[in-house]
Parts: sequence; structure tokens; C-alpha cells
Amino acid sequence: MRSTYRKEAGQRTPCWLVVLLFFLSQIGLSQECPSQVLTSPLNGAVNVAVDANISWNQVPNIPSYIISLGTSPGGTDILNEKFVGGASTYNPPLGLPENTLIYVTITLFDFQNGNIEIPCVSESFTTGAISEIPLCTPFITPVDGAVNVNPSTNIRWNYSPGAIGYKLTMGTTPGGNDLLNNEDQGNNLNYIPVPELPPNTTIYIRIVPYNLIGDAIGCVESSFTTSEIAPLPSCTFLISPANGATNVPLTPILEWAAVPGASGYRITIGNSPFTAEILDNVAFPMVTQTGILELEGNQTFFMTIVPFNDAGEAIGCEQEIFSTLQGCGPFFDPLTGDLVTVNPQIDFPTTISTCEDDFPIVYTTSDTADGYRWYRIDSNGNESLISDMPSVTFSDPGDYRYEAYNLIPQSGNLECPSSQIFSVRSSEIPTITDVGVTEQANGIRINVLVSGIGDYEFAIDNINGPYQNSNTFNNIPYGTHTLYVRDKNGCGIAEEQIVQDLTLEGFPKFFSPNGDGINDYWQYIPPEMSGDLTLVSIEIYDRYGQLLVQLDPTSRGWDGTINGGTLPAADYWFRARDNTNSELIGHFSLKR
Repeated sequence: MRSTYRKEAGQRTPCWLVVLLFFLSQIGLSQECPSQVLTSPLNGAVNVAVDANISWNQVPNIPSYIISLGTSPGGTDILNEKFVGGASTYNPPLGLPENTLIYVTITLFDFQNGNIEIPCVSESFTTGAISEIPLCTPFITPVDGAVNVNPSTNIRWNYSPGAIGYKLTMGTTPGGNDLLNNEDQGNNLNYIPVPELPPNTTIYIRIVPYNLIGDAIGCVESSFTTSEIAPLPSCTFLISPANGATNVPLTPILEWAAVPGASGYRITIGNSPFTAEILDNVAFPMVTQTGILELEGNQTFFMTIVPFNDAGEAIGCEQEIFSTLQGCGPFFDPLTGDLVTVNPQIDFPTTISTCEDDFPIVYTTSDTADGYRWYRIDSNGNESLISDMPSVTFSDPGDYRYEAYNLIPQSGNLECPSSQIFSVRSSEIPTITDVGVTEQANGIRINVLVSGIGDYEFAIDNINGPYQNSNTFNNIPYGTHTLYVRDKNGCGIAEEQIVQDLTLEGFPKFFSPNGDGINDYWQYIPPEMSGDLTLVSIEIYDRYGQLLVQLDPTSRGWDGTINGGTLPAADYWFRARDNTNSELIGHFSLKR
């Protein structure tokens, strides 16, 4: 039996806890792994089904478990330390590899007594060989016959036992494949259409599981009908506490990341992955945190956050998990009714920027706390302590973490930390790499592209501003303009002058290739005031962004065909570039 103490990166083990763990180990009060860990499949089992659930014996007074799967004792190459809370069964969502000796390592995780981890001896079983092709599997979303499905929907299907991959076909006619032709999705159970599906269209889909023996046979086609284009919100994630956190206070305020375009969030919290004892799909309006919740101590909670708007709910949002332990608070003071927290209040930026020639720099926190620590974070996420004082010296740019903590003497000097990950950035004068110009109803839009490692802001026609964070200027009058890009840390200003020649003038709004000798070809016609402007390329795209034709600007033009085939009446897009490398994007209509 081996016990270890897992701590957050950079956190010192309090002396009182070391003594306590030693004492417990000597008097035999620490929990032990059972002599037989696995209950299904049993240790040494053979010909185990690839879709088998893995179950193990529960241990008294152990609130949670961690499971790893690998091809060697203690290995994690199949599943790396999956925290499953108090559950004693795990169902691999994509099944297990066939004909493989699989080692299972169950780790007892006791967050009630100092985050003690006790890894049990690995037990193993061998999966059987797959001897048959997989069976067909149904779609989860959208269901067959669904209507008003958002065009950006996430298409999902169930796992088919024995499958090692799936082939997806989609079309706009029964049996059609004009959207997706038997495309291999690998061993995944979802597909996100990029670009989004056509709106107001019936979509026909078929999913065919496969393995090394062959493809599933007789998989039937499903269909659904899309709605008007209306973007669904994306999923969000827990900020506080983070997913997988332990030692969460008993009266927390749960906070999550805001999602652009969401009008609210539906929250479900339960004591298991399948229940909702705390909150049952409760709708929160335009807020990103709950009120104060009163939770039980020493419990694991499962939380799902689903953003929604008028178009519907976010698709495929995953469940997150955290565990409670009374410690640093916050707590309600029964005498005053106030919410008390022991963690220090910190006020720290997420970014510290300076010019590249100013290193090394010294930074001092203004926060009040019992102690401080500063860490450097390397490219692998490892932390190294660089200061335990209120001040720190940064020798070069990079990622860092600042931690301030208070001590609770009556708890053996328990540390209650607050921390902030931040970046130290080196700024430099910007370089303007490109200027894009697009015609608008009341002028032109100018888009400035820059390179450099600074934090930049933009102005036009006046070096003194006003400056803006956006690199786009709208409804600017035609003519010559000077663009300025300034580093916010005072490291320099770049400027570039543009002479506005390339406009939509000269590009026909439509053409009608019907052989009547009028507007039969679409081509750029230089206007009288074009000056020295010379086009070097014209590209034509359909509305889905697929390149159709590359035109020589001196040619007769496009006749509305591709490889001898006639294209339908519709709107098409063009992109033109001139001899000064300026670019113009516009659209026109093909009429028949």
C-alpha cells in the first residue's frame, strides 16, 4: 500500500499534514485497496467484449476514484487518470481495442483527508478478437424526421460495438451525396458541418460503422429538415471552481465563461452523472454565475451548463465535476450574517507588457496577504518557483503564476491561496503586412493586417489619433489615406499610405449568358478614371466559398459554365487583386 499527497502545482505541503499522514500510516487508519479490485471483468479474464463496462469494489470511507487503462502495468496510453467521482463503474465511450491485454489501475482518491491518493495494484483482462462486422447504429441528433434543425447542428450517433470508425454520407436528395460522400469520420461519434448546412433544406444522412472485417450492411438513411440560418451558442466551461477541482467551499458561487450570442444558461447539478438534486435544468438569464449555493461537505457534484438563445440550445455540452471540503470558506458567519472567506483578495492583471529592450523588470504586488509565491511556467506546463516575496524580477517574456495566501493557525497553518496565471509580454514596433479595401454603400472599408509581438491600436489620417482597438475602418471616403499602428506600451508607431484606386467600379453587377450578344460574359471593364491600375488576377467562387474559375483580366470573360456544364442562376463572388497587391471582394448575379 502506498499513499501520496497530491498538491496543486507549486503548493508546499504543510508540516502539520505531513505529520498527520505519517501518524495515520503508523496506526493503520489509512484506507487500503481491496485484495481483489476488479469485479467485472475479473482479473485475468479473457475474451472480454470490446463494449464491456469496467466495475470495481468500493472501499469504505473513500469518496472518489480515478481509473487509468493501459497496455502495461500502471499504463495510461488508453485512458489517462479519469476522475469518476464516487462511481464504481466506467463505460469507455468508444469501446476497447480488440485482442488486447488491458491493465486497469484504480486509484483511491480521498479528498476529505488531504487529497490522499492510493493507487491499487494493476489488474488485467484480455479483450476478444472481433469476428464480425459491426451493426448499424442510429443517430442521436438530429432524430429521423426532425424539422427546424439549426443549419450548424452537431450530428451525433451512438457507438456501435466492435466498430473502429464510421463513414458518413449526406445529401439533399434521397440517396444523395452532394454534401458528404461516404467520408471517414474515424473513431468519433459526432460531426460538425463546416460550412453549415444549407437552410430550409431536407438533408438525407446515413452512417455506416466499420472495422477491419468490413462495413456494416443495410444501414438505413435518415432525414431531417433545416431551418433558417440562426447561429446556436457554443458550449461554455466552469471558471470557478475549475472542472475536477477538490476542496471546493461548502457555500460557493459557481461561475462560468460567458458565451457570445447566448441569452441564458440552463444549469443542472446533481450528486451523480444522472441526477439533479441541486439544480434541475434551471434557466439563468444573462448572468454567468449562480447565487450562493449551500452544498454538503465531502461530496462530489456533477454539473452541466447549456447556453441557449432564440435559435435553440448549445449542442454537445459536456458534464463537469467538482468536490467539496470545508476549509478556507466562504462561510456564513452566524453572528453577523456575513459571508466570510479566508483567501486573500488579489488584484492582478492577466498581462504585463513592456518594450523588448526594458528587461529585466521588477514588479511588486500591492495585495495584502500572509505570504506570496511567483512561478515561471514552461512550455510543458511545469512550474518553477522564482520568488517568495512581494516583489519579483522578470528576466524575459513568458507565462507565470502569482499566488498570495493566508494561513489558518487553528488548522495547523492551513494555506488558503488565491492565484492568477498571467503573461509577461515583450512589445515591439508593429509591421504593417497588408491593407485590404472593400467598397461599401457610403465609401470603403479598410482592414489593416499587422505582425509583431506587441499590443497594438489603430488610427487613420492623424498620428495623434484618436486610436481604436479594431483594425477595421468603415465608411471611409475615397481617396488617399495614411494608416497608423501604435504599440500601446510606447514601443513605436508604424504608418503606411494607401492610394485608393481599386473599387467596385468596372465590375458588372450581373450577366445573362443566353447567346443574345448582350451581357453574355462577365468581365472587368476598366473605367475611364482607372489611371495606372492593372488587374493581375480575378477569381470566381460560389456561395459556399468553392473556387470555380480563375480569369485572365485581359480575356473575354466568364460564360457561366464549368468544364462545359452550365451553372445555375445564383449569386457568385469574386476576388480581384491589382498590381499594387490591393484586394477587392464583391459579388454579382448570373441570370438565365
